[in-house]
Amino acid sequence: MKKNYIFSPGPVEVPSEVLLAGARPTVHHRSADFPPIFARCQEKLRKVYVTEAPVAVLASSGTGAVEAAMVSTCSPGDTVVVYNAGKFGERWGKIGRTYGMNVLELQPGWGKPLDPALVENTLRKHPETRAVIVTHTETSTGTVSDMKGLGEVVSRTDAITIIDSVSAFAAEELRQDEWKLDMVCTGAQKALMLPPGLGFASASGKALAAMKDAKSPCFYLDLRRYFKSAEKDDTPFTPAVNLFYSLEQSLDMLLAEGMENNWARHTVLSRASRAAMTALGLTLFSERPSVVTTAVNLPDGVEWGAFNKELKSRGITIAGGQDHLKGKVFRFATLGHYNVFDVVTIVSAVEMALAASGHAFELGKGVAAAMEVLRAYHPARGWVAVEKETRALEPVAALLPS
Repeated sequence: MKKNYIFSPGPVEVPSEVLLAGARPTVHHRSADFPPIFARCQEKLRKVYVTEAPVAVLASSGTGAVEAAMVSTCSPGDTVVVYNAGKFGERWGKIGRTYGMNVLELQPGWGKPLDPALVENTLRKHPETRAVIVTHTETSTGTVSDMKGLGEVVSRTDAITIIDSVSAFAAEELRQDEWKLDMVCTGAQKALMLPPGLGFASASGKALAAMKDAKSPCFYLDLRRYFKSAEKDDTPFTPAVNLFYSLEQSLDMLLAEGMENNWARHTVLSRASRAAMTALGLTLFSERPSVVTTAVNLPDGVEWGAFNKELKSRGITIAGGQDHLKGKVFRFATLGHYNVFDVVTIVSAVEMALAASGHAFELGKGVAAAMEVLRAYHPARGWVAVEKETRALEPVAALLPS
């Protein structure tokens, strides 16, 4: 009997409770049944976002949410700064140019984390900048950038921040209001533990003000419609009703765990994953690894297609490299509904596939390194305590973001 496991950086495994919640009978979205559901989800979303800002919910992917944020706040001809250090940063530049915006791309190279000083210097040279669009965690490279530092820099200017937090949200620490971030966009199928189909975009007061005179052509993606309808606990267009049921269940699960514990859990699982790969003699691609996905350089002599075929034959789904990284890296994630034993599963699967692909190493060494990190965890202690303790573990400490 073959059992399938998803360790891609999205879509991720959906908890059975979330799936079952979505199986409830569909209500009419214009009846009195739907507004209470919307209102509860809105309240819980703000807690997960750590914000007082309203959150628009679209029947779209995370890309739809980011595009909506851009076209709802910017006009053709407006200068927008886009940080392009991977596949998704590249996408936001393409969207800006599609709508006639003057896109200034910062391109330090794939895998490079954002330096807020670079943005500060750019805004000093271009004070007319309307928005700064940055990817929180670039899943194509496994790299996380400094959102707190970014918010501090941009908040001192007339520009707004639009954050692509599609993969990072609810995994990487993020405090929208405290970090002075204006728009945070995400999608359903990552750490929110939902099936694909929902996009989310929050808006600070500064972002809402920017929407008043934005003139990009848009209709369905016009967030002004969403925020106006949200005042009455409603949506401007037909919502994905059953996904709202699932959303409320997933938010309840996140809030029951607590965001601090949730962030710490992702941190510990990613540390264990990185420690395992290093113990196998492999190298990480990113200069500043995220907790969302572990991006690993394929060792010499191992061909991606054969390696992935070995994983697939064992029911394991991960992701390969994109664009010029295709065939050069592999990426796996313990994102969302994952725990200590899931790390052991994916690490042992990687070891089996590497061995079957002809790579020479000491079998079990990666699992042992992961266990050295994970054995500190006990439910009675909680993830926050373990996250602090595992900072001192080697070789993990050398791999952590500064």
